[in-house]
Amino acid sequence: MRETEETEPGSVDARLAARLGELRTERGWSLDELSRRSGVSRSTLSRLERGELSPTAALLGRLCTVYGRTMSRLLLEVEAEPPQLVPAARQPVWRDEASGFVRRSVSPPHSGLRAEVIEGTLDAGAAITYEDAPVSGMEQHVWVLEGTVEITVDGTVHTVRRGDCLRFRLRGPSHFHCPGPGQVRYALMIVLP
Repeated sequence: MRETEETEPGSVDARLAARLGELRTERGWSLDELSRRSGVSRSTLSRLERGELSPTAALLGRLCTVYGRTMSRLLLEVEAEPPQLVPAARQPVWRDEASGFVRRSVSPPHSGLRAEVIEGTLDAGAAITYEDAPVSGMEQHVWVLEGTVEITVDGTVHTVRRGDCLRFRLRGPSHFHCPGPGQVRYALMIVLP
């Protein structure tokens, strides 16, 4: 184990120290209980959670075993936080001219988050068919901001008008169709299972 010179508040070591403390607290364990389960001294665990020590791979391995997660998963949990503000100019936009579909990633996906927000527009008469769910069981909420869209999920067609919201878990194919007379603009919230 090596001592850190100084753990900066937003650093990976600081986020790792905080996450290790959260994992212990979530289980309702004292430092003594974690020490008993991991074989790591109470004082070492205390210094680790306060960010006074930078853990070795061996120590992290022991704690990951106790907490039932891989080291990769633990490190993913402490990855840098996504930016809180996503300016409109930095929201990726993708256009499918052939289908008349425009997709703006309002709140782009991030490994530390389970949800994302998309703005979609479909021209009158345009339709999009998705053969299958990209992730089975993912939750979707479609809130129509302007116009009307017909959404087919599980073989049922739902007509969703301005102000309406359709929510569902996607487990198979889906179909979006804008019957017109004008285009439809909607917000799509996706939450991974």
